[in-house]
Amino acid sequence: MTSPYVQPILRWYAASARDLPWRQPGTSAWSVLVSEIMLQQTPVARVLPAYAAWMARWPTPAALAAATPADAVRQWDRLGYPRRAIRLHAIAEVLVSQHGGQVPASAEVLVTLPGIGPYTAAAVASFAFRQRHAVLDTNVRRVLGRLVTGVALPPAATSAAERRLAESLLPPAGAQAARWSVAVMELGALVCKAARPSCASCPVAGLCAWRRAGSPPPAARRAAPGYAGTDRQCRGRLLAVLRAATGPVPAAQLEAAWHDSGQQARALAALITDGLVARTADGSVALPGESP
Repeated sequence: MTSPYVQPILRWYAASARDLPWRQPGTSAWSVLVSEIMLQQTPVARVLPAYAAWMARWPTPAALAAATPADAVRQWDRLGYPRRAIRLHAIAEVLVSQHGGQVPASAEVLVTLPGIGPYTAAAVASFAFRQRHAVLDTNVRRVLGRLVTGVALPPAATSAAERRLAESLLPPAGAQAARWSVAVMELGALVCKAARPSCASCPVAGLCAWRRAGSPPPAARRAAPGYAGTDRQCRGRLLAVLRAATGPVPAAQLEAAWHDSGQQARALAALITDGLVARTADGSVALPGESP
């Protein structure tokens, strides 16, 4: 039996969904995969121009695989979490070498690609191939938690109970299940927000367990650390120097890019470990795959 939540949320989505390029009819599975990687921990507004530029330059896995990892890092620019650029390049290489340049439809195969976890595999199989999978991002977990169990915010890690709940609510047909998943995700992004939900605009407000319970506040959470002065900011500063260069740069140039020499050395070591930076034979530093 279809749950009472499905049709109201699907009708809301049909009327209110954002017009996003990776949702257009005929969008390739590669486009969906790129969008899912870019959207990890990054708002849609920041992703849109980066996605458009990336797909214009590398519309297929083969096009990206023919480029260098350094090209990918430069194109990624300041989108954040630049290891995702390296991951996409590695995925493209595997798709070309092992899958005929095509994104596989199976979630079980997708999860074997470099850096692809269960969420991304389910999302690509669902949104690109209209398969029936529970797609549990933060927005979906928040909507279902409030709607069904009355919890204001989901726990830090996805639980087995959340997965069972999401699977129990999926419509039986693959195409409708995929549309339901993206509709719930959109509802969480636009209406059922973490801090200021617009309950008056919610199509299932009358069915919401959290509302019936009086909208209790979430348990206190530790505040997220700031960005200024962190190793993450230092890493970004070092990568900016390398992206702006046309080739390897002397190590001293990176040392001058950050005020704390110990932190700079630690951040550089982490970038090398993550495969975002490489040392050349003469001791200079370069983006990966970049010849002296």
